[in-house]
Amino acid sequence: MPSGYDALRTAAAWLDLSARGRIYAAGDDRARLLHAMTTNHVQQLTPGAGCYAFFLNAQGHIQADVNLLCLEDRFLLDTEPETRERVFHHLDKYIIADDVALEDVTERMASVAVEGPHAAAALAAVGAPVPDAEYAHQPWNDAIVARVSETGALSFRIFMPAEAKADWIARLESAGAVHATPAEARTVRLEHGKPRYGEDIFDTTLPQETRQMHAVHFTKGCYLGQEIVERIRSRGHVNRLLVRLEVEGEAPLARGTKVTAGAAEAGEITSSAFSPALGRVVALAYVRAEYATEAMALEAGGRPATT
Repeated sequence: MPSGYDALRTAAAWLDLSARGRIYAAGDDRARLLHAMTTNHVQQLTPGAGCYAFFLNAQGHIQADVNLLCLEDRFLLDTEPETRERVFHHLDKYIIADDVALEDVTERMASVAVEGPHAAAALAAVGAPVPDAEYAHQPWNDAIVARVSETGALSFRIFMPAEAKADWIARLESAGAVHATPAEARTVRLEHGKPRYGEDIFDTTLPQETRQMHAVHFTKGCYLGQEIVERIRSRGHVNRLLVRLEVEGEAPLARGTKVTAGAAEAGEITSSAFSPALGRVVALAYVRAEYATEAMALEAGGRPATT
């Protein structure tokens, strides 16, 4: 049987993502509120569609990221574990005369991902729907099957009642999916250059610095933090950008390790891991914009590195 790491790269692996936060937003004004509070175009979403978005503060800094799924009568917000309470209280603070009801369903709803090149085949083998567009989702029995990625690989996320999680895992394993640990998933995520809030995106980060522009809709109108985002867009650049690095050696680099270009300081590492497939370390780092070009030769912690 392949390892979870190998399965994520070449077959299908399942991940237990139940530690993530899950919040329902219901009520007639739910779309209007979420549209005004996030960077993406929520009001154009129809049931079965979804998006990735940032929550910003008034200074344009990212306070959380979220996968938003538009259901028939509510939205499901899927958040990092560390930002679950922050997102709930941030939204709740802005509900004044709005018809919006928030419900934290993290404890009674679980989520399991199936990821890798054969993830769609594993889902189909258990009879589940296979959404064909990013963030698309379909109800199936008592679950919701969504096309959302944790690692950057082809992947799907199943939201189900907590008591149904063990049964779902058994079904996925019967279809050939192998368990992948959080560490194995993290390595594959870094190989794909996919940042994670809390490791690579912080409450001091600006949206354009992350290069995750699928989270931002530039013509949707006003939202909290929009003035800063628009000012950066009109100016044309930010001073630093998130890049994926490949670094010689096997020892991962600590967060904050300096990245240099000759004698010049170019930036610093946010996260890293050794990639068995590449035989070197993969890392994410914020570097000065002039060093964020393809195949730029740098050093990280004194070791050769390339973007």
